Amino acid sequence: MANSREIQARMKSIKDTMKITNAMCMISSSKLQKARRDLKNTEPYFYAIQDALAKILDLSPETGNEFFDERKEIPKQERKQGYIVVTADKGMAGAYNHNVIKIAEKEALSDNKNMLFVVGQVGRRYFEKKNIPVDIDFKYTAQNPNMNRARVISEKIVDLYKRHELDEVYIVYTRMVNSVTFGAEITQLLPLKRHEIADVKENYYQQCVFEPNIDAVFEHIVPNYVAGFVYGALVESYCSEHNARMMAMQTATDAAKDMLKQLDIQYNRARQAAITQEITEVVAGSKAQKNKAE
Repeated sequence: MANSREIQARMKSIKDTMKITNAMCMISSSKLQKARRDLKNTEPYFYAIQDALAKILDLSPETGNEFFDERKEIPKQERKQGYIVVTADKGMAGAYNHNVIKIAEKEALSDNKNMLFVVGQVGRRYFEKKNIPVDIDFKYTAQNPNMNRARVISEKIVDLYKRHELDEVYIVYTRMVNSVTFGAEITQLLPLKRHEIADVKENYYQQCVFEPNIDAVFEHIVPNYVAGFVYGALVESYCSEHNARMMAMQTATDAAKDMLKQLDIQYNRARQAAITQEITEVVAGSKAQKNKAE
């Protein structure tokens, strides 16, 4: 059994670690709430964009065929796919990064023609360590997702799709279902799917004039629509990351408390044993002195 001094040293170390994990849990909780508010504040704008696309398609069903073109004439083995992989910038978030990377490895690395775009330092370091090529100009952090970053990402992938350098574009991210449930998933960004753009019953655009034409307006709106989805995915991932880290840090804090309880029992036992040993030595010494005097 360790002596009381060693146990005290371990208890101090655990208490110091517990302060760190508790602080990280509180920080993640604060950032999580802020990210949720940002997403909620921007959702009406992107719903309006989706509504506008639906109304334009209702007026002109043939509009935007370029963005709905699935390019079925290209054989499956020759299709070029792009994958945006959203990871965190640091670990200590449970299985958050592992789940995203696992899907990316399964889907994106099945063909060497596929292009990999990685958001977050953890994913970038992982793929570089594995000698898996990633787009070197696509270097974005996962912290503080904003609309400007989402627009830059969407413009890049839309441009690659229009130039036929990519036939399909997917995003691998972590969707937050509720405050305790989240999961990694893969979603197709391009080509768009008509049935996923909501139908409208009333068309307020019937009397509108589109300048220079309806196709140009649609082509201008689509990158914003894609940017809205990318921004949503970035914020969802950011929320999921901090939710995972918050849960991981809370679990670590609880485990530290349990360890402290066990160490406290061991400390009391060691202290009691030391006191008993001292009393035994005093009694033995007293008896020895008494016997010597006789």
